[in-house]
Amino acid sequence: MTRRLFLTATVALLPGMGLAQEAATLPTVSVTASPVQTGQAGSFVPLTTLDQPAIAEAGSRSLAELLAQEPGLAATSFAPGASRPIIRGLDNFRVRLQENGFAAGDVSAYGEDHAPPLDPWAAERVEVIRGPASLRWGSQAIGGVVNAINNRIPTALPERDVQGRVSGGRSSGSRGWDGGASADVRAGNWVLHGDVSGRKDHDYRLPGGGAQANSFVRSDGQAMGLSYIGEQGFIGTSISRFRSLYGIPGGEEAELGTAIDLEQTRWASRGEYRPSSGPIRSIAYWLGFSRYRHEEIGREHEEHEEGEDHAHAEGGPVVHGGFRNMTWDGRLELQHQPIVTGIGPLDGTLGVSIERERLRTTGEFLEFLPPARTDRYAAYLFEEMRLTPTLRLQAAARIEAVRITGETADFSGGLLPAEADQELENSGRRRNFAPVSASLGLLQDLPWAMQARLTGAYAERAPSAAELFSRGAHDASGTFDIGDPGLRKERAVSAELGLARQTGSFRFDTSAFLSHFDGFIYHALTGNSCGEEFASCSTGSDGEFMQSAYGQRDARFYGVEAKAEQDLFRLGAGQFGVSARYDFVRAEFSGGGNLPRIPPHRLGGGVFWRGGGWNTGIDYLHAFDQNRVAEAETSTKGYELLNARIAYTAALDADRALTLAVVGSNLLDRDMRNSASFKKDEVLLPGRAIRFMASLAF
Repeated sequence: MTRRLFLTATVALLPGMGLAQEAATLPTVSVTASPVQTGQAGSFVPLTTLDQPAIAEAGSRSLAELLAQEPGLAATSFAPGASRPIIRGLDNFRVRLQENGFAAGDVSAYGEDHAPPLDPWAAERVEVIRGPASLRWGSQAIGGVVNAINNRIPTALPERDVQGRVSGGRSSGSRGWDGGASADVRAGNWVLHGDVSGRKDHDYRLPGGGAQANSFVRSDGQAMGLSYIGEQGFIGTSISRFRSLYGIPGGEEAELGTAIDLEQTRWASRGEYRPSSGPIRSIAYWLGFSRYRHEEIGREHEEHEEGEDHAHAEGGPVVHGGFRNMTWDGRLELQHQPIVTGIGPLDGTLGVSIERERLRTTGEFLEFLPPARTDRYAAYLFEEMRLTPTLRLQAAARIEAVRITGETADFSGGLLPAEADQELENSGRRRNFAPVSASLGLLQDLPWAMQARLTGAYAERAPSAAELFSRGAHDASGTFDIGDPGLRKERAVSAELGLARQTGSFRFDTSAFLSHFDGFIYHALTGNSCGEEFASCSTGSDGEFMQSAYGQRDARFYGVEAKAEQDLFRLGAGQFGVSARYDFVRAEFSGGGNLPRIPPHRLGGGVFWRGGGWNTGIDYLHAFDQNRVAEAETSTKGYELLNARIAYTAALDADRALTLAVVGSNLLDRDMRNSASFKKDEVLLPGRAIRFMASLAF
C-alpha cells in the first residue's frame, strides 16, 4: 500500500517536467560532499541542505530536531536538549557531526543523554551527506556527515561595511524563547564577525495537556572571528563558547531531577591560497582545538532491583560524575589545476588530516569508561574527470592510521562474577588499526535538466574507545555495558542509485541504497542484569541495569528516499504547489533478526504558496507502526504529524528586511513516540505548539 501511494503521487507530478517557468531552485553547491570544487552543478552523493530562513523558522533545540523530518534522517530524541541525528538507521560513532569542517569535539556519541555542542541558531546552512562519507571525513563518518556551516571565520568580503541579523522567537509548547544577533564588520580587507545566542525552554507540553517532567533546556553561545581576505585567498581565526543545562525526562531520571551541565570552548583557524599560476589551483587548511566538559547532576539514589519500591534522597542535587574531552584536529588540502588527458579534463584534490582526542571521566563514570586516548592520521585523494559533455566520473581513496589507548577489564572468566565480592582486574591496552576506504561514482546529465548518479563504496571503520573498553553501568541506555578489546575493523560495501532534478516546476530527489556490513559492531543483551558493580551481575532481569556486551555480526541496510515538489499555478503574487515524500530503511542481521531502534516507514505530502515575500505551507506526515524490532525491544505505534507555517519578508529599504513567521507543529495534538529512541516507552514527543518568530536582516 505504501509503495502504491508513493508511485501514484509521483506519476501525478510527471507532466510538469517539461515546464521551466518561475520556480524554486534547490541548492547545488556543497562544501561538504567533495573537496574538488569545479563550479559544476550536481553532487555524486545524496545531499540534504537547509538554509538560514528554514533554520530560523524551525527554532530547533538541536541539529537532530531540525533534520528529523527530512527523508532518510531521524533523531535519537533522548531529551530535548540531547538528541543526535540518525542517517539511514545509523548513529553515534557512524555519523560525524562537525562545524565548518571541524570535528564537534564532544562526547555525544558516548551516550544518548549527551548533547552535541552545536547550536542550530548560529548556522547559516546545514548540509547532510546521506550515506558513506568516510573518504574525506574519516572512518567515523561511515554512515554520513552533518555539517553546520556559519561565518564565524569569514571567507569572503561582505557586500556592505556592516551587515548581520537579529532574531527572536517564542514557543507556546515550552513557554520558552530563543534568539540572538550576528554581525560582520568590514574594514578594508579585514572582516570581524561576532554572534551571541540564547535559549530558555521550560518543560514542554504533552498532547492532551500536562507537561513532560524534567524536559527543560537552557543554553547560550558566543563567538568572535577575524579574517584577512585578499584576491588570492583568506586567513582567519575564531573563538567560540557554548554552554547548556538540560534535564533528562522519563523514568527515574525525571524523578531524581537528573540534568547535564555542559560547556565547550573552541578555537579554530582556516585559510586558503589560490596561486595565480602553476600546477596548484588552491591550498586550504583547517586547524582547531576544543575543550569540552560536562557534569551529570541530580539527587542521590540508592541501588535497587528493577521495579522495586525505593526512596530517593531529599535535598539539593549533587554531581554524580562527568566527562572531559580535549580534541585537536587539522586538515590540509591541495587542489591541482585541471590536467588534460586523452579522455577528458581531470580535477583532483590531495588531503591529509590528523585528529587527537583525550577523553577523561570523573566520579561514577570512571567505572563506566576509564580515560582513553585516540589518534587518527589519514591521507586521501579525490579525482574527478569529465568523460563526455554530460558524463562525469569521480574516484576517491583514503587510508588511515588509528591508535586507541585505554584500560580494559578482564572478563575472561565470563560475564558473571565467580565470587560474590569479585572485583574486575584492569590492565592497559593499545589497539592499532589501518582503515582503508575507496569509492567510484558516475554523474550523468539527462534531458529535462535531470541528473542520474550511481555510486559504489568500500569503507572501513575502527572501533571506538567505548566499544573496546566499556566496563560498567550506563544510565542513559539502562545497560551495564561490556566492551570487547578484541573487536576488529567494521567493513561496509555500499551501492546507491539516484535521480534528481533541481530546477523547473517539478523538482525531486530520489535514492535507493544497499549497504552490507562485515563485522557490524552492535550491543547485544546477554540475558543477565546488574547493579552499579560487576559483582552484582546475575542471571535474569532483577537488577537495575540490563547487561549488554559488544559484539560483531554481519548486517544489511537497505532503503529508499524520495522527495518531490510540483508548482501547479500562479496564485496572486506567488506560486501554488504540492509536495510529496517517502522514506524507509530496513536493517537486519545476515543470520536473521532485526537491529534495534530503526526509524519506521514514513509517507507524507503537503501544499505550499511562495512568492511576493510570502512562504506558506501545510505538511502532513504519516509514520507507520514499527513492528520489525530487535530482541527485547517493544513495537512502536505509528502516528500522524501535521505542521503548518506562514512567513512574510518585507524589504524595509535597500539594506534591511524584516521577516515575521508563525509556525505550528503537531497541530493534531497526537501522541507520538520515536521508535529510534531509547526513551520511546517512557517519553512522548511534544504536543501541539505554536511558534512566533521575527528576524531583521541588515
